[in-house]
Amino acid sequence: MQRPEAPFRAEVVGSFLRPDSIKQAREAFAAGTLSAEALRQCEDEAIRQVVEQQCACGLHVVTDGEFRRAWWHFDFFDGLQGVERFESDHGIQFNGVQTKAHGIRVTGKLGFGDHPMLEDFRYLKSISGNAVAKMTIPSPSVLHFRGGREVIDRNVYPELDAYFDDLATTWRDAIAAFYAAGCRYLQLDDTVWAYLCSDEQRSQIRARGDNPDELARIYARVLNTALADKPADLKVGLHVCRGNFRSTWISEGGYEPVAEVLFGSVNVDAFFLEYDNDRSGDFAPLRFIKPGHQQVVLGLITTKNGELENPQAIKARIEEAAQYVAKEQICLSPQCGFASTEEGNNLTSAQQWGKVNLVTRVASQVW
Repeated sequence: MQRPEAPFRAEVVGSFLRPDSIKQAREAFAAGTLSAEALRQCEDEAIRQVVEQQCACGLHVVTDGEFRRAWWHFDFFDGLQGVERFESDHGIQFNGVQTKAHGIRVTGKLGFGDHPMLEDFRYLKSISGNAVAKMTIPSPSVLHFRGGREVIDRNVYPELDAYFDDLATTWRDAIAAFYAAGCRYLQLDDTVWAYLCSDEQRSQIRARGDNPDELARIYARVLNTALADKPADLKVGLHVCRGNFRSTWISEGGYEPVAEVLFGSVNVDAFFLEYDNDRSGDFAPLRFIKPGHQQVVLGLITTKNGELENPQAIKARIEEAAQYVAKEQICLSPQCGFASTEEGNNLTSAQQWGKVNLVTRVASQVW
């Protein structure tokens, strides 16, 4: 039952802990003592090493660890047309800790253009060998949700219908551009669907004047419009994340509030779902996963700490999930990346790779 194509039975979400070489090079670059070219050479070497390590763990898929980014999303948004990053009054509030104070706003017509991350992907593909190179980018809903109407210039987009149309077109163009660059496996990272599962977050959404259920329908439509022209040999996954910063989180709640819209209507090839603790709810919402080729990648192994899970417990949970979705439609991965921001989660590099090895070992035994 090993899958010959993406998503594979043993998967990763994307980011890895930054090595010291990257951290030191970034500090030197910020201080003006290291050139941009030298920084990129350092990143190239670190990415080559992390690709080799992923392959050594038995993975058939590799990422660049997001080593060229400080954030999983802001760095991508910075490269879009019509988007501007700014210093905000406060950071994003996680459970007991707050991020650096950055925000984004839409100041012009949205567009993909000649995005710098295309070259990042080309390098990854050039060193991926026999493994499939997976590119990870934020989902379109993330660009809208964080600031909503307030950070979208009304002179550019007096009506949000035109904004959502351009949002879908921008991601459609991104998908086409990465495909032209040789990408055959793309992952969209999305925290918003998890917010729409949280009672607390849904209350905050209503307080700012939005309807969470209507947002779910809008985001599903944007995603499907962006995916409408997707080539058949390009696999696209959607990772639903509850927040991942220095081993903390933002939202909690099972998938039931969005399950029918998300699983029942969004035309991705795979859903990467966090299921590492009670905050994720039960497996019942998986009943909406479409029978057939669509896969669900269960994030049963946490990246929030270094304690290694019991393999038998992981296998038991896979069997439990198989009550709602066919076992041949299930894959396994860590719950999230290990470093959604450059700070990274609270575990060691050895613990990180122990988690990845556990994924491949359990997957080989189950399938």
